[in-house]
Amino acid sequence: MESLGEALRHMPSLQGRANGEQIANQVLNDPLVLKLRSRFPDLNETVLRANLNRLYQMTTEYRACKECPGLALCPNDMQGHSTGINCVEINGRWQMNDYKTACSKWTANEQQEQIKRRITSFYVDETVLGEHYDEAEMLKLDANRVLAVNQLQNYVRTTINDGLQKQGLYLKGDFGTGKTYLAGYLLQKLAKEGFSGVIVYMPEFVEDAKALMFEPQKLKETITLMKDADLLVFDDIGAENLTPWVRDHVLGAILNHRMNRKPTFYTSNHDLDDLERHFSFTHKEGEEMHKGQRLMDRVRPFVDVIHVRGRNQRGS
Repeated sequence: MESLGEALRHMPSLQGRANGEQIANQVLNDPLVLKLRSRFPDLNETVLRANLNRLYQMTTEYRACKECPGLALCPNDMQGHSTGINCVEINGRWQMNDYKTACSKWTANEQQEQIKRRITSFYVDETVLGEHYDEAEMLKLDANRVLAVNQLQNYVRTTINDGLQKQGLYLKGDFGTGKTYLAGYLLQKLAKEGFSGVIVYMPEFVEDAKALMFEPQKLKETITLMKDADLLVFDDIGAENLTPWVRDHVLGAILNHRMNRKPTFYTSNHDLDDLERHFSFTHKEGEEMHKGQRLMDRVRPFVDVIHVRGRNQRGS
């Protein structure tokens, strides 16, 4: 935003002097400045004129806010902020100081950014985490899904009221019924309450984890992040192509650390018995029922199953 000094410099010298006085009078008689003068009647003309630049910025930014073009196009010196002025008398002399006040759009944007910073996404479309979740619409969208939505919302309310739960949720349903959407809602809602979250799309994560065998430090950091997050979501579990190493030393290590400490959440097309059979078979080692059961012992007792029913919403 152009300052008063810049505005005057752009004028020819003779015209500038005349227009400068005109601008000064406009500023001094601006309703916002008159209101300031009424609050501090002892402010004299000398002090006001010495602070014309501050007064000009305050009045100009105030008008810009009244006709707000949106946060991205904010013309003010500091995006999403306007200038205010306070006056203080020190040893019989008046001083005027300016300060910045954030607007509601800036505050709302900052809150949304804080939520995003609390949630880490691995291979999941981040637009899911930036969704505007209309809770009433979630219930109305598909009558067959109402029970699942209510169960999820009850879990969120319990966590907000009572703190982090040890028990997680297993969202089981057919393709396109909104399991990932509901998991994103849970993460976003609880991130607003200060909880950190991680969501992992399992098919791609497992493929990358195989490559990370050769980058032990990066693998350790990734596993530690998943171990320590308040909320961990394994999205589309059961669709990945497991190896014994990923199953036993990556997934097993994460779940072993979290059980009885922090909740883990899952979305899947499989029920728990099918998932155990999936964990029991790898292309490298074939069927290992005891290893699949060992991993399920870190899943089954620590989740409540929610059946997400309804029609396929993809492409609708």
